[in-house]
Amino acid sequence: MDSHWNVEIADRVAVVTISNPPANALGRAVLDELSELLDQLENNADVKAIVLTGEGRFFIAGADIKEFTQLAPAEAEAMAKSGQALFDRLETFPKPIIAAINGACLGGGLELAMACHIRFAAAEAKLGLPELNLGLIPGYGGTQRLPRLVGRGKATQLILTSEMIGGEEALRIGLVEAVYPAEQLLAEAKKLAAAIVQKSSVTLRLALESVHNTVQLGLAEGLEQEAKKFGEAFASEDMKEGVAAFLEKRAPQFTDR
Repeated sequence: MDSHWNVEIADRVAVVTISNPPANALGRAVLDELSELLDQLENNADVKAIVLTGEGRFFIAGADIKEFTQLAPAEAEAMAKSGQALFDRLETFPKPIIAAINGACLGGGLELAMACHIRFAAAEAKLGLPELNLGLIPGYGGTQRLPRLVGRGKATQLILTSEMIGGEEALRIGLVEAVYPAEQLLAEAKKLAAAIVQKSSVTLRLALESVHNTVQLGLAEGLEQEAKKFGEAFASEDMKEGVAAFLEKRAPQFTDR
C-alpha cells in the first residue's frame, strides 16, 4: 500500500508532504506511517533538516473523526497516549523540523505543528483546536503546548471557544514564527532549512536538546545541562574546524563529526 507521506530529498533537506485526501486527516495508519518515516529520516545521513507540509488546500485538518465512533474511554486514552508519544518524538527529534502550514491546520494537525521546532504559515491558513465542538478536548498535547507558545490566557480562550485564527493572528500571538503568501511559503521554509543545514549536525542536535530543556527543566538545571552540552561540543571535530575557520576568516567546512 502506498504511504500517505511523500518525501523528496535534495541538498540534505527532506520535504515531507502528507497526502491523505480530502483533508489530510491523521488516522491511525497515517500516524503509524509517520512513526516509521521518522525512523528512516533519523538514520539517513543525507538528511539534516526536514520541512513538513500538506498537499492541496489543507495542512492537516485534524484526526480522522470516523475512528472515534467505536472507541471506549480506555481505548481513547490509549490512542491519546500513543499520539502524544509520537508528537513528543517530533519535539525531541535530533534534526530540525520546520512546519510549513499551507492551509487548514486544526485539531491534531495543530498539535502536530506545535511539536515541530519552527512554524511558518501561509497568510490564508486557518489554525485552531476545535475539539470542544465535538464534545472532546485536545488529546495529542494541545492543552500543554499551546499555553507554552502563546500564554495560558490566550490558549484557554482559543481552546474553550474553538476559535480558528488566520496566519497573521497566529504570528501576532507567537504561534508561528513567520507568515508568507501561500505561493511563497514552501520556498521560504526550504530557504530556512538550507541555511540550517550549513551548520554541524552535532551542534544542531545539542542546540535542539538544550532549547527543549527550557520546558522540561527549571532554570538552574537547564543551565547545568546547557554547560554540559557546551562541553560536548568541544569534543567534536566540527568545533575545531569552526573556530579555525573563524580565526582564518573563511567559511567552515563541517563534516558532522
